[in-house]
Amino acid sequence: MAARGLLDGEMLELISTATTESPSLSPEEIVKKYTSGDVRIVTEQGRTQLPELPSIITSGRYQLQPDYQRRRRWSQEKQSRLIESFIMNVPVPPIFLYEYDYAKYEVMDGLQRLTALGDFYSDKLILTGLEYWSELEGMSYSTLPLQIRQGIDRRYLSSIVLLYETARDDEQANRLKQLVFERINTGGISLSFQEQRNAASRGLLNDKLAELARTPSFCLAWGIPGPDDVELETGTVREEVTSDPRYQSMEDIEMVLRFFAHRQRTGVGALRNMRTFLDTYWRKANAEFSTTLVDELSNLFVDTMNLAYDVLGERVFYIRRDRPQGRIWVPRPTLLAYDCVMSAFSQHLDVAERLRENAALVRERLEKLYDEHKSDFDGRRTDPQDVKRRDELVSSMLQEVVSEDSTKTF
Repeated sequence: MAARGLLDGEMLELISTATTESPSLSPEEIVKKYTSGDVRIVTEQGRTQLPELPSIITSGRYQLQPDYQRRRRWSQEKQSRLIESFIMNVPVPPIFLYEYDYAKYEVMDGLQRLTALGDFYSDKLILTGLEYWSELEGMSYSTLPLQIRQGIDRRYLSSIVLLYETARDDEQANRLKQLVFERINTGGISLSFQEQRNAASRGLLNDKLAELARTPSFCLAWGIPGPDDVELETGTVREEVTSDPRYQSMEDIEMVLRFFAHRQRTGVGALRNMRTFLDTYWRKANAEFSTTLVDELSNLFVDTMNLAYDVLGERVFYIRRDRPQGRIWVPRPTLLAYDCVMSAFSQHLDVAERLRENAALVRERLEKLYDEHKSDFDGRRTDPQDVKRRDELVSSMLQEVVSEDSTKTF
């Protein structure tokens, strides 16, 4: 499939000329808004004894990782410190649940605490890194002294539940859940930009981008542990993946999003700030793209990524820069190379096999291109016209290789 230009329905209106101002309300109207309960959350509090949690978690009543949750996974040391807090009776913050149906809950905040307790009670957690109870290092729940186990079993985990009747409809429910998720995470680990997007907007792209970020060639290019047979069969991601910083922060998802957004990035002068550009694209694409279009774009990404990696290998997104020792390949992938290389290869999918056959020549020409146009690829030029020029330079180089190949005589 050739990708010369945007697909039907892909173009988004990313610049809005409309201005939105908060309406001016009289004191009486403000009071009326408050008393109407238009934006008011209905909650109740609960307490669950710790030994009861594993069966509750596996009962099917708890959805542990809804779309807006972050991917982070606590280390064994941090999980162990939580257990140490219960041993010492240190207050542990409540978890937040959303009742999406009667007696069925999404875990809005508390996934890591619940996971740690589940691992502890199933003997998967071996205590380590304890600060005050180092005598318990190396023990699991079943090997702890009986009195210690009984002491932990007496503890409770508190919960705050946003009740089902909080929202009038699904749209308001999503808005309130995202609001609460953002507010309760404000004081903890800062959310990455992609985590914030994931919390702020839901749609067809959410699941699809996460799926595409597990494309084997993409993982290889960025040094992210790729999918194994278990993940391909069941979707279960191993700990080596969940501990990867790019996976934890959803940076991998943002890079896939970046490929789609880059297709209509050049010439958007009012959106030079990349974060604002990606925020706007994410929100509008989630709202406007059809299932068919998302599937077409997904195929485009996979085909482009596979072609680029087949031709350029592990240096697919490396760049050449001046260093004290001379002109060298920077030993890590860069977003600058990612943008222009993916853009160029996506425009040449119709001649994919020719590019694969001439991979050595493409690599040679790309190195020469980086050296002859080093000011274009030094990372200092970020205006839309500079982005467009880099795309065109790499694309023209690929076209030259294909043209030369077509004139060969056999």
